[in-house]
Amino acid sequence: MDFSEEQIERYSRHIILADVGPEGQEAIMNGKVLIIGVGGLGSPAAFYLAAAGVGTIGLIDGDIVDLTNLQRQIIHTTPDLNKAKVISAKEKIEKLNPDVNTIVYQKLITSENIIEIIKDYDFVIDGTDNFPTKFLINDACVFIQKPFSHGGILRFDGQTMTYTPGNACYRCVFNGPPPKDAVPSCSQAGILGSIAGILGTIQATEALKYLIGIGDLLTNRMLIFDALNMNFNTVKFKRNMDCPVCGDKPTIKELIDEEQAACDLN
Repeated sequence: MDFSEEQIERYSRHIILADVGPEGQEAIMNGKVLIIGVGGLGSPAAFYLAAAGVGTIGLIDGDIVDLTNLQRQIIHTTPDLNKAKVISAKEKIEKLNPDVNTIVYQKLITSENIIEIIKDYDFVIDGTDNFPTKFLINDACVFIQKPFSHGGILRFDGQTMTYTPGNACYRCVFNGPPPKDAVPSCSQAGILGSIAGILGTIQATEALKYLIGIGDLLTNRMLIFDALNMNFNTVKFKRNMDCPVCGDKPTIKELIDEEQAACDLN
């Protein structure tokens, strides 16, 4: 890739960075990352991926911006109230970095459309706030061997893991959604706004590492943090041979839309 003088200056801190360099920046600029959910997690992830110069960023969200979002969903501002989140986010990305091609999907992700949407991307970031969609994203990514970053936040806590083909998936750890109302939603239990920023930037970092091909991803391990006491722990696990979606004898062979009102993992 022939970098323009402006691009050399814009991405200079990447280009001079050991293990990234011009080749790594080229990989970033050729990369395609899909963000599902442009809320607390998707906002910081989108900002940092755009700043890094990811060539194509896809944004999926069917919601509009409301006042309660602004405490943590930093890509949206007060003038964006009642605007579609994907449009609001696209506008900010374009102002931050005109190099980025932003594709918006103003819709909810479902079993009917997810495969068609995610198949063209290199990496998927799960920024959603409900269990059924998280399991849907996992199952679809396993079906078509698509790497993705899971993220969940609630109160002062967060957790994240990365799936790549051949390694443990989300269902290897959590077999299925919890019983209805077993876990409170963010609107019921609350969330410290900066928690979303911590986790969303970790997810963006995983995406960038994957595109460049450096470092160790959060595969076969879950990073869990308690920000109230500022403790970070990593729990290791292995691919579950009895996993219903990626195991040796999978029982989940088609995508479904499960009905359940819930929020991110506690």
